[in-house]
Amino acid sequence: MSIVNIAGYKFTQLADLDTLKRTLLSKCEELELRGTILLAQEGTNQMLAGSRAGIDQYYAFLQERGLFEGITFKESVSAEIPFKRLFVKLKKEIIPCGAASIDPAQEPAPYLSPRTLKAWLDEGREVVLLDTRNAYEVAYGTFEQALELPGLDHFRDFSAQLDQLDESFKQKTIVTFCTGGIRCEKAAPLMQQKGFEDVYQLEGGILSYFEACGGAHYQGSCFVFDERVTLQPDLSAC
Repeated sequence: MSIVNIAGYKFTQLADLDTLKRTLLSKCEELELRGTILLAQEGTNQMLAGSRAGIDQYYAFLQERGLFEGITFKESVSAEIPFKRLFVKLKKEIIPCGAASIDPAQEPAPYLSPRTLKAWLDEGREVVLLDTRNAYEVAYGTFEQALELPGLDHFRDFSAQLDQLDESFKQKTIVTFCTGGIRCEKAAPLMQQKGFEDVYQLEGGILSYFEACGGAHYQGSCFVFDERVTLQPDLSAC
């Protein structure tokens, strides 16, 4: 039996987190799902795995309850569940970036679709691809000629590391990217706040790019935060 792995996030104002935690934990246990759900006042970040039937019932449950309206999940399959346990955790932020003033739900930066990015790269358009991931993730693979912030070991240090970039980058067209898009939801608006004039975020991150465009203009694989370790451009485990 193949296992369905899902990853999704949503920036939206959440309340009564304790009750929400109990509700989601109970449902996921009932459906025999494993993985991690993060909950904070700013939204949710979820990585879960289970049977096709269990995942579909989870989708239906969220829709019936009106939870995280508009959330989208990226799917991949594996032979086994790549998580040992189920966790539902309460956090101050679902993705800390070192700048508390960023509110992606209210002030998002513009998105660039994977197909549009590929078209830009195919035509040789002058664009800076900024990898917002940690150094150990980048080591597994990244876009050709992507810019990496040196010494970025934790995304919470992104704001400080960004200040080390040459001022000339503030006039360039920049496309931020990460694994699934969540870090860029904060990285791109933060860059706008710091005076970068033309900043986009790759919609859905590397995984959505793989799904839409395969491995074009990409070298290596993509690190993921489960026991599969990395995914190839065809979304299979390495």
